[in-house]
Amino acid sequence: MALACAATAASAAQPSVKETVDAAIAPLQAKYGIPGVAVGITVDGKHAFYNYGVASKATGAKVDNRTLFEVGSFTKTLTATLACYAQTSGKLSFSAPASQYVSALRGSQFDHVSVLNLGTHTSGLPLFVPDNLTNDAQLMAWFRNWQPSSPIGTQRVYSNLGIGLLGRAAAQSLGEPFRDAVQKQLLPAFGMTHSWLDVPASSMPDYAQGYDKHDTPTRMQRGELADEAYGLRTTSGDIVRYLDANMGVAPLDAPWQRAVACAHTGYYTAGVFTQDLVWEQYPWPAALQTLQSGNSPDAILKGMPAQALTPPLPPQTEALLNKTGSTNGFSTYAAFIPAQRIGVVILANKAYPTEARVSAAYAILDALNRSHGPGQ
Repeated sequence: MALACAATAASAAQPSVKETVDAAIAPLQAKYGIPGVAVGITVDGKHAFYNYGVASKATGAKVDNRTLFEVGSFTKTLTATLACYAQTSGKLSFSAPASQYVSALRGSQFDHVSVLNLGTHTSGLPLFVPDNLTNDAQLMAWFRNWQPSSPIGTQRVYSNLGIGLLGRAAAQSLGEPFRDAVQKQLLPAFGMTHSWLDVPASSMPDYAQGYDKHDTPTRMQRGELADEAYGLRTTSGDIVRYLDANMGVAPLDAPWQRAVACAHTGYYTAGVFTQDLVWEQYPWPAALQTLQSGNSPDAILKGMPAQALTPPLPPQTEALLNKTGSTNGFSTYAAFIPAQRIGVVILANKAYPTEARVSAAYAILDALNRSHGPGQ
């Protein structure tokens, strides 16, 4: 459905939504040689989709609304929402040690790492699962031997391992495998009908080919904690519906509404943003440079001091919430502003810098914000 903009004299002089999106995406494709891009926009629950280029250079198949992209760490927001669903249902305690839910870790440092530490990147765990860990037994042994390099809860260190363990704890508390909890409960609840942790054969023709920074074709290699930390394949339409639900625009059952509110709660400040459960939050309006700083490689690859918010910050509407996601051959950025009821997602089948993604999305959000006020 195309967006319908108010036909005022002021808006008539502004570029159309399509012109704004075209102007944001064309330079990205030209500069970074991105084969295909899918953009989804939501304004007050009305959606617009803009598709560019090809899902595969080998076949020439065009990007369309059914094209599946790897979204990398955007997956973590689903893991956070599932953990919040378990917590607000009384099955998971954020203040409890992680070892309470992952019994193999009892007697280790995880007797002192809370579930909340896992979900807010304040456990001290590093970013990547070591390459030499190829099965669950090896992973658990690594966890049992791990020692933090600084006091737990004092540093924000972005971590696939931490969010992976959060997903394990949530699934254990719910009494079912993580993949089942996501694919049978969470995705249907949010209307994400074309999203997969395990892509079925019937949807493989929709799966885009990814390309690394050297233009070599690549797709995600599944490893330990992939489902929890970076394994989702999805479409622009499904993410837009997910953003709507996160803004309270789309219908959502009460237990999942509580989960969303939990995931939008601010638990720590770190650098230029507030760390919610996985989501990163900025007061709105926010400057482009602030968002680029908060999403910079340093914010992901290096630790930064974290300060606990006591009490936690309730969900804010005058805020921008965002999340990046990357695999070797795909790039994602999504952001939304609850008070304005606007959101955007940009999916691409090539690795390219986060700074450029944020800049493109910001241009789109800024144009939507200027042409659309709350309640309009």
